[in-house]
Amino acid sequence: MTLLALETSCDETSAAVVRDGQILSNTVSSQIKLHAEYGGVVPELAAREHLKNLLPVARAALAEAKISPAQLDALAATRGPGLAIALLIGFKAAQAVAFALNKPFIGINHHEAHLYSPWIQNASPSPLGGERAGVRGGNATAQHSTFNIGHPTSSKAAGSPVPSMVNVECSALNVSHKPHPSPSIPLPSEGRGKSEVASLCAIASPSPLRGERAGVRGELLPFADFSKFQPNVSLIVSGGHTLLVLVESELKHRVLGGTIDDAAGECFDKTGKLMGLPYPAGPLIDKLAELGNPAAFDFPRPLLHDANDDFSFSGLKTSVRYFLRDHPALLDDRKQVCDLCASVQAAIVEVLVKKTIRAAKREGVRCITASGGVTCNSALRNELERACKRNGFTLRLAEKSLCTDNAAMIGILAERKLLANASLPSLDEEIRPGWELA
Repeated sequence: MTLLALETSCDETSAAVVRDGQILSNTVSSQIKLHAEYGGVVPELAAREHLKNLLPVARAALAEAKISPAQLDALAATRGPGLAIALLIGFKAAQAVAFALNKPFIGINHHEAHLYSPWIQNASPSPLGGERAGVRGGNATAQHSTFNIGHPTSSKAAGSPVPSMVNVECSALNVSHKPHPSPSIPLPSEGRGKSEVASLCAIASPSPLRGERAGVRGELLPFADFSKFQPNVSLIVSGGHTLLVLVESELKHRVLGGTIDDAAGECFDKTGKLMGLPYPAGPLIDKLAELGNPAAFDFPRPLLHDANDDFSFSGLKTSVRYFLRDHPALLDDRKQVCDLCASVQAAIVEVLVKKTIRAAKREGVRCITASGGVTCNSALRNELERACKRNGFTLRLAEKSLCTDNAAMIGILAERKLLANASLPSLDEEIRPGWELA
């Protein structure tokens, strides 16, 4: 089965081609630089970017996979949860293509796709034998291409045989294979300690090589390996959600607990904003924490000792706010800023890890998985590994390139559902922005 999947649930436009469990391409256009100016995602701006970028991103994914629209067997897209105005773009586009090609279409729950992303691994020999796109920078190893979308030009001038979507005459956009530059975001000028924080941000800037195309012949393809599947407790942790889920068997799961106020990723970003860090603050806190002492300041661990599997991080955020109110000079000291980042991160990570381990012991499973954007956090990955080793659990972490929003995980889950003869919805079904994981 060859399937095209689209993902536009928030601020990243992504398209992926999946065939028989292999990810032939996974193309992402990120909007981080655009939204950083506003300190968070602006839904209307996100939708405009999706409208502008979806066609070139989808074309790039098809071209990279060396697949034409006529070769597709099915279409899939994220149905929810997410921003309504953003979800509409990818979901309705995929429905239209499915209708035009007379192919099956299935809408996918974004969180459920995260749930099974840890079972995507590297690598299987490429059946295409040609040049493949790879990843440089960071620790990401799964194939993942990030594109800058340029100005309109004619498809003929683009210089490559890019398949058109459903033979619709559209002006092609120039897709640059250059990596994104690191965002250059002006920090707030008011308040104390901004110069120290700004200098630290320069040290902690993420690698500009994320998603650079490598073009290496015979490169290996990531694939979903469900032959090794075993019952597990899965931690899904992102900017808007933090969930613990018991996965009893493939496509059968039960939510154990979730966010009752601020999610872990939201806490990272909001406490970072209190410190004067630019959006998104989570990756910067991770980098700065490496230079700090996690025991320097004692912050609360919300719900850590409660018997339930729910999470709450609003109290931690408030604690940081009052701490900075009472210690304003701290932001003038580089070392203390790093200590603060490390201490906040330690509080979040301890809650996530201990509640996950406790749930796995109670449910009697021997495997733990983790996915979602916050799973890129190095401290969380390290502490989960240590805790699982101490307690005899098998740990499966989603590849970093598949932790953030991407169409590859949407496509993999869609293919599994279609192979399991999941009921197909009508092509006029609507998005579900508040779709909870059942």
